[in-house]
Amino acid sequence: MCGIAGFLAPAPLGPEAVGTVRRMGDALAHRGPDGHGEWLDPEAGLALAHRRLSIVDLSEAGHQPMASADGRWVLAFNGEIYNHLELRKLLQAQGRAPAWRGHSDTETLLAAVAAWGVRGAAERAVGMFAVALWDRQARTLTLLRDRLGEKPLYWGLQRGVLLFGSELKALRAHPAFEGGINRGALALLLRHGYVPAPHAIHTGLHKLPPGCLLALAPGRMAEARPEAYWSVQQQALAGAREPLALSDDEAADELDRLLRQAVQGQRMADVPLGAFLSGGIDSSTIVAVMQALSNEPVRSFTIGLPEAEFDESAHARAVATHLGTRHTELVLTAAEALAVIPRLPQMYCEPFADASQIPTFLVSQLARQQVTVALSGDAGDELFGGYDRYRWAHGVARAPLALRRAAGWALRLLPAETWAKLTIPVSPLLPRELREGDRADRLRKLASVLGARRDDDVYRQMVSFWPEDDTPVAGADAAPSIFDEPPPALGFESRMMLLDLRSYLPDDILVKVDRAAMAASLETRVPLLDHRLVEFALRLPLHQKMRGGQGKWLLRRVLDRYVPRALVERRKMGFGVPIHTWLRGPLRDWAESLLDAPTLRAAGLIDPQPVHALWQAHLAGRHDWGHRLWPVLMFEAWRREIGRPTPTAPPS
Repeated sequence: MCGIAGFLAPAPLGPEAVGTVRRMGDALAHRGPDGHGEWLDPEAGLALAHRRLSIVDLSEAGHQPMASADGRWVLAFNGEIYNHLELRKLLQAQGRAPAWRGHSDTETLLAAVAAWGVRGAAERAVGMFAVALWDRQARTLTLLRDRLGEKPLYWGLQRGVLLFGSELKALRAHPAFEGGINRGALALLLRHGYVPAPHAIHTGLHKLPPGCLLALAPGRMAEARPEAYWSVQQQALAGAREPLALSDDEAADELDRLLRQAVQGQRMADVPLGAFLSGGIDSSTIVAVMQALSNEPVRSFTIGLPEAEFDESAHARAVATHLGTRHTELVLTAAEALAVIPRLPQMYCEPFADASQIPTFLVSQLARQQVTVALSGDAGDELFGGYDRYRWAHGVARAPLALRRAAGWALRLLPAETWAKLTIPVSPLLPRELREGDRADRLRKLASVLGARRDDDVYRQMVSFWPEDDTPVAGADAAPSIFDEPPPALGFESRMMLLDLRSYLPDDILVKVDRAAMAASLETRVPLLDHRLVEFALRLPLHQKMRGGQGKWLLRRVLDRYVPRALVERRKMGFGVPIHTWLRGPLRDWAESLLDAPTLRAAGLIDPQPVHALWQAHLAGRHDWGHRLWPVLMFEAWRREIGRPTPTAPPS
């Protein structure tokens, strides 16, 4: 795991360019504390920077930026190519292998590009990666991102200079950076808790979408557009046209094989390796397979919280004991968790409001004391139908539109007192998205979901914190996103899973883990996102993902081979913290200062009136608005610390 950065200027570079690109790289030192490198083509206006976290080939033979054996290509690379040894064998068999200088996957990737071109190398690579590749012959810069978006890559033109990097803080270190706030992206942040790709919080900057490459040449940079070399949507549509026809046992055998293949490939490291373990289905599956493939106990890590409704440590401990892992557990105090909050604006270079970012950083920090690489169980819900909303929305979508709209209308008429009585037995049956907030808020959200005219609007309502027609961003609507695209020709549940794979997973879950782990200089890997396993999951018929009112049906079948069902069978908890309660207690003064109406009004970005009304209702206990207030707080904390324009000065 590393950090990359650089720029392509419209004119030849002067002597100050070395210092500029070095500052861009140094802004990513947490991503790569083991070394740094810079490479410039002054006449072409190109500068590359790399920060190294040594994982594979710890010698100088793995140093970056790295030039190809023929000298044509220069590469700065963040990530891992898990099948790089197989690629070396293929290059050797074709007579296209160079004289190898070391055993790094970076050198393999360069040789693959030299042999098969950028697209050919990307299509053959199994891994996670963000790449900046300079073609000295064609004078073209290509930016490349992995298929599912595990590794981040920002880019954009600022004052005529093309800036790019793993995190926005690297782009801010260039004197051409302008730093305006994209109000449409801000509205998306408040709605979803994250900024969906291709948008970025700064005007003129973008995220390169997963599975895309971007070719840039001096003089033609403004015309460049990302081009897909792999598309999860196209894979899902192909899977729907030709689904697998496997028996349940055959499907479980194949999933088991693919899991073992993915985990075995992702065990590649010249440094200590471990795994996160929550005790749920996904992480337990990954750790179980790791342990089955290992000759010694796997190092597993979990964080416990003092609040019982958020604490999964006992479940993780039980699974670890059964598997025989070398388990490390830390039960946090509220003070330890709260101490992370002031660090979040720097940790998340773009404002980000998934409160599970707090325990994610702490478990990463815990793991880094023993290992340099940790595997996680992310993506099981999106691939195998694990979220409550899939099953619940399926039932809503099947109800006649007139009936459910009438039910929504009736719920709006119920007094809050009546709703309070009704929700006592009903709340556990609702998906997490409709359990959040107080009872009156649940009434409003449930009524809006039931009243949705289209099936896809049911999903949009469920994944929105702020209603689409009620944004507090001054003078702006939300920017267009994938939620506005025409729905693909898939069943409703499959469409929801696809939207999560295209947005919630890469822009929330993977961002959360990447930034939190990198803040601790820990590399994280996601075996369930091996694209061969993803393609298999996208071809499975729905009944092998969701059955009997239960999601992740096939994944559970595989886990049964390793762990007794009783150890992992429980209501889905998530990985959160009691932000709602903390805002009325230890976070009150901090929140009050950020929500100060004159300050919000002076900034001119967020209308203080609706925010102030929510805050007062939350403090008074009339409503529980923590889920709406947290995105506002995260933006304001970010804006006041690092979000203001500093176009001529590098960040401190």
